[in-house]
Amino acid sequence: MAALSAWFWNERFWLPHNVTWADLADPAPGVEYPKAGHLLSALPLALGIFAVRIFFERYIAGPCASILQIQMELSRRAQPNAILEKVFTSITKSPDSRHLEGLSKQLDWDVRKVQRWFRHRRNQDKPSTRTKFCESMWRFTFYLCIFIYGIRFLWQSLWMWDTRQCWYNYPYQVLTSGLYYYYITELAFYWSLMFSQFTDIKRKDFLIMFVHHLATVSLISFSYVNNMLRVGSLVMCIHDSSDFLLEAAKLANYARYQRLCDFLFVVFSMIFFGTRLIIFPFCQCNGGK
Repeated sequence: MAALSAWFWNERFWLPHNVTWADLADPAPGVEYPKAGHLLSALPLALGIFAVRIFFERYIAGPCASILQIQMELSRRAQPNAILEKVFTSITKSPDSRHLEGLSKQLDWDVRKVQRWFRHRRNQDKPSTRTKFCESMWRFTFYLCIFIYGIRFLWQSLWMWDTRQCWYNYPYQVLTSGLYYYYITELAFYWSLMFSQFTDIKRKDFLIMFVHHLATVSLISFSYVNNMLRVGSLVMCIHDSSDFLLEAAKLANYARYQRLCDFLFVVFSMIFFGTRLIIFPFCQCNGGK
């Protein structure tokens, strides 16, 4: 493991010539560089964000859903059956004709009755529109707030207007409090999303979203340890610029404001295309020259 770590963090690959990790570990008095230990502060903050989310969904998003007349749907629950439950959780949620016929004979049920049981059981696990509304409202609020913070912070930074500044004097770039709070808050939020996946209703994209959150946490953590905070802050701001619009479109859809939903989705698509497929690749490449 030590050999693998030494190979991965090879100074010849990550750092400029004649610069070592030891140089960054012992800065001059009054100068602060990112350290791996700083990332640990994101974990208790993630728990705090998770607690705020629970409060927000219950006492803010929930009442908003009631005002918009988004009620909790009462789906018909499948009657308890140990055999079918074992098949549902361990083998398949949508049995084919062969499984249906076998279960029908084993339980002495009609095939259509077995099909109805599985349909009711699948619907039982689906999150209600109200639940999805509350989750989207929480993500919309966070993405909007962090985007406003990020754009206000970056507006005053040199690398916002000249991306070549992202690499000027690298890696001897001082860690400011604004960059630290921006990074740790973003990291803590994605940690909280990973935590909440295990308490929320399981969805079809559970594994995909878990891998997405894990990749995001890894990239944010890696860029922090490597002191790539300047370019990392631009990347995070670019991504946040469209995320809150997607959540706003979802909110409009759940509230049955279809025209507003369509408008917001068009705006989201335009900003997504402009920021992630034009600004992100071309400005970063030009700035790195």
